[in-house]
Parts: sequence; C-alpha cells; structure tokens
Amino acid sequence: MLDVRQLKYTVSRMAPEEVREAVEELRLEGLVTDGKTPFGRLHFNTCLAEIEALFQRAGYHRQLDVVGYQGQAYALFDPARWEPVQVLRWLKDYVDSRQVESA
Repeated sequence: MLDVRQLKYTVSRMAPEEVREAVEELRLEGLVTDGKTPFGRLHFNTCLAEIEALFQRAGYHRQLDVVGYQGQAYALFDPARWEPVQVLRWLKDYVDSRQVESA
C-alpha cells in the first residue's frame, strides 16, 4: 500500500487529462461522483489539496469540497452551488438506487 507521501506525489503528478470528464461534469452540474474520477476514499481523505491543484491544472478554478456517504460513495462538489447536506442526500439516493439496480 502507498504511504500518504507517495499517494500525494502520485496525485500531484497526474496528467490533467485524467480528470477532464470530471471537470466538465463539475462545470455543468457542480457535482461529480467518485466513479467519474480516478480517486477513491483514501485519496479524498488524504489528498484533497492535491486533487484541487490537479483540477486547477485541468481548468477548473473554483473551490472544491468532498462529501462521502457511509464509505460507499464520494462526491466532489462546488460549495458555491451545493450545500454539503444537499450532496449527502443526493449521495444517499445515488447509493440506494445502485443497490436497487444490483438486487
């Protein structure tokens, strides 16, 4: 497993193209789920500053925040457009709908 410094270094060295789809989603909706980014829980918990810098290099210059729902899903969002509680509710519905689809 990568230690925190290695993980941050890896994110810092990622090409902006790796998050272009997520940048477009953020511009349109102000919210993007972890499934549309190359990041997981460990990234969001330890590398948010590096993730924000990567998104800035990819052309997204607004503030980012992250919300997770029971460790099952995460979303990056624009806090100027979304309240964390709204994103949390959205994530809950998102997780619930995925569980219904897989049942």
